[in-house]
Amino acid sequence: MGGFNFLSPRIPIGTWIESFFNWFQGAFDWLISFINVVVGGLYNGLEVVLAKPLYLVMIVILAAIAWLCASWKVAVFTVIGFYVIRAVDQWENAMNTLALVLVAVVIALIIAIPLGIWAAKSKRFSAFIKPVLDFMQTMPSLAYLVPVVVLFSVGPVAGAIATIIFALPPGVRFTELGIRQVDTETVEAGAAFGASPSHILTRIQIPLAMPTIMAGVNQVIMLALSMVVLSGMVGAGGLGGDVVAALSQLEIGLGMEAGVAVVVVAIFLDRITSGLANRTPLARAQRAS
Repeated sequence: MGGFNFLSPRIPIGTWIESFFNWFQGAFDWLISFINVVVGGLYNGLEVVLAKPLYLVMIVILAAIAWLCASWKVAVFTVIGFYVIRAVDQWENAMNTLALVLVAVVIALIIAIPLGIWAAKSKRFSAFIKPVLDFMQTMPSLAYLVPVVVLFSVGPVAGAIATIIFALPPGVRFTELGIRQVDTETVEAGAAFGASPSHILTRIQIPLAMPTIMAGVNQVIMLALSMVVLSGMVGAGGLGGDVVAALSQLEIGLGMEAGVAVVVVAIFLDRITSGLANRTPLARAQRAS
């Protein structure tokens, strides 16, 4: 007879979770296959777009994006930084990592921003989702890899799914915070002039909350990049694969080369999002005043 002993407790949470994942894998095999096709297709397509052209062409394109979104100084850094990546023979890995980050970030934001808006509009939903986000943020990042590998096997898709889960919470929190910080008098003035709730949301609340939302986007990107590197442990490849290989083989040079490439990609993405945040209508109005 197996009973619960208060003096020597043992709650088989791990067994319950494993049973749940086994059931989920059998019951929702069609969903897992669909996610594999969609995420894998997006990653493969973007990886081809980034990695196949001549590296000098891609450097010019990335520098032009940096100039348009941020400044000429960021564009100069982009040229030098990505040339260094090519010079240390990490170009293909860097493009693979950039593709995985972009896919994960776009999907994470598609999920996170609507959830943040819902949380800002509903106190009940906000109270429900906050502990879920706390759990997601405090769970060790490596712990995400185990169930993801069980469901999606090893490879870039598993890395992307783990990255989405790990990077999603800041997008929800910052979106909710930004909308809640919008002055209630401004919202009431819009309602008084006959604006519908959807117009108030899209024409007043989201534009005014955009700097905060963009700060959340920046955090999502940084967390995604950190998780993509760890995803090298599950065969996601890219710079994370070289970091894991350097760690397992104690190759200092390879680890530092991959690390330098990660830093360049991180600074590039950070400056792009910061530049976009500074170009929002509210940010321009604040600078003008």
